[in-house]
Amino acid sequence: MFDNLSEKLDKALHVLKGHGQITEINVAETLKEVRRALLDADVNFKIAKEFTNKVKEKALGQDVLTSLQPGQLMVKLVKDELTELMGGDAEGINLSGTPSVILMSGLQGSGKTTFSGKLANYLKTKKTKKPLLVACDVYRPAAIDQLHVVGEQIGVEVFSDRGNNDPVAISKAGIAHAKANGFNVVIIDTAGRLAVDEQMMNEIANIHKAIQPQETLFVVDSMTGQDAVNTAKSFNDVLNFDGVILTKLDGDTRGGAAISIKSVVNKPIKFIGTGEKMDAIDVFYPSRMAERILGMGDVVSLVERAQEQFDEEEARKIQKKIAKNKFGFDDFLSQIQQIKKMGSLKDLMGMIPGAGKALKGLDIDDDAFKHIEAIIYSMTPDERSTPAKLNASRKKRIAKGSGTSIQEINQLLKQFDQMSKMMKMMQGGGGKKMMQMMGAMKGMK
Repeated sequence: MFDNLSEKLDKALHVLKGHGQITEINVAETLKEVRRALLDADVNFKIAKEFTNKVKEKALGQDVLTSLQPGQLMVKLVKDELTELMGGDAEGINLSGTPSVILMSGLQGSGKTTFSGKLANYLKTKKTKKPLLVACDVYRPAAIDQLHVVGEQIGVEVFSDRGNNDPVAISKAGIAHAKANGFNVVIIDTAGRLAVDEQMMNEIANIHKAIQPQETLFVVDSMTGQDAVNTAKSFNDVLNFDGVILTKLDGDTRGGAAISIKSVVNKPIKFIGTGEKMDAIDVFYPSRMAERILGMGDVVSLVERAQEQFDEEEARKIQKKIAKNKFGFDDFLSQIQQIKKMGSLKDLMGMIPGAGKALKGLDIDDDAFKHIEAIIYSMTPDERSTPAKLNASRKKRIAKGSGTSIQEINQLLKQFDQMSKMMKMMQGGGGKKMMQMMGAMKGMK
């Protein structure tokens, strides 16, 4: 996500990051490169030019040239301006109304149906809501089936009426069903449409008028770049939607849509899709995204994800085992499972400051833990709890059972031993450092 833009911005700001002579000419040249980087990321030319003009104006007005650390101040100005360009503050979703009605709109193939499921899952798990998905795509073959599959996957009911070809009637019937059965959120998945298709645009306008939703969201594929921004404008003219959802931000996207969509339609980006799984949805925080674009990482989001998966009781048990030198492979396995629940490894690594640049070009596979899990699952319970028992014949049997080599098993044992020693060290000097660290994470949101 934004890898190319991050790299180009880093190169552009490199001159100013040092402590050498910084002049007005340097600043102008740097900002010219910044503008070029934004244009390469498919940001609208007018927006890119306005952006660099604002940064230059602020830089010269805040005595960047005479600052002790001009490079850092310049990076901060670029970050602040990027944050402002993408919307400033995070915008929540409007859940007023009984039930709250959310209308999903967008182009064909933008990922609307999948995201409807992700949003339902988010509201169910994070906001303790009882959502109902309503299938109103009566045109695309198997669209209703797809929504039913998604609903089953996340344990959310789907309302559909296969014999009915009137999406307005289906949406009204879905809301009536929600009221009668205690659902407090209704997510209406409509058919994808082209902005140039007047008949289809009239249809969604009619749905909007008939149900008066609390929230109308425009779902857009971020990989379509500047086209996405133009389409958003066409849809906004018809629907006056409340917010934008950017899907496929985990793909090879240039990022132009994320950066410029807010200034074109003056509507906030509310959520982003960051992967294929049903929990790959994030609230869009402009400041955090600006930090990631500039290679500063996103520690707050990383901490929040870790905190969601942190089991205090489990941590206490592990702490006791470490103290007694009884930390085994079963415990190691449970730690791996918690990390996997936090999201894709590449996404997590990108949240660590500086890691994005270090990992450039590396393909971090989400199945990176698979061979480790295979080795552990090929051990007996006794071997898992007492790794010291793993002699040559046992290793040979485990290698055969897991489809790995003895060399890989030795490597895992070495890493496990190093990790155990490190965890033991963390426990030294008071014995509660690990728990304190995890406890401190709660206050970092």
